[in-house]
Amino acid sequence: MDIEAPPPSEEPTAHVVFGTNQVQPIDLVAERYHQGLAPLIIATGGVNRHTGIVEGRWFHELLSLRGVPDQAIRVEDRSSDTEQNVEFSLAFIREALSSGLAITAVSKWYHRRTLHALKTRVPEIGAFYGLSWEPVYAGRLVTRAEWPRIPDGERRVVREWDEVRRRVADGSLQPVQKLNGVWS
Repeated sequence: MDIEAPPPSEEPTAHVVFGTNQVQPIDLVAERYHQGLAPLIIATGGVNRHTGIVEGRWFHELLSLRGVPDQAIRVEDRSSDTEQNVEFSLAFIREALSSGLAITAVSKWYHRRTLHALKTRVPEIGAFYGLSWEPVYAGRLVTRAEWPRIPDGERRVVREWDEVRRRVADGSLQPVQKLNGVWS
């Protein structure tokens, strides 16, 4: 389930930050921007059903507070799910690809739908990368090692695995595989 497939340390890529109400991906991407590794950041997410925040706009605000300039940020703020994150960001993703940047998905470590949605909605994506972070649910960090012992973590990881397998099998999501450290 782990999406981690980091780009080479010297390769700048466009970072697609998938919507969430947690701040960890913004800290990760802002740091990478300041290292020269994320020259284009695509912040995605509409209204969060739990908090009411508009994730894409909130990400933009947080990135700005961390010194990332507006010209490096694109915002998608209408989506309500992972596939819409990609669908409503297509112009930005294609902008990145046409400028020669590979794509890096930034999401929870187990959120495989991000990878499949990119491959399904952007068939010309070629090889792409994944950077992940560990979310907090019910006050507990859902790590790669501890998730089976955390009821909310186990529920989320198993649900994601089942959803991805079912959707790849029915053809509504394209399969992806990691070869030589990249997704394709």
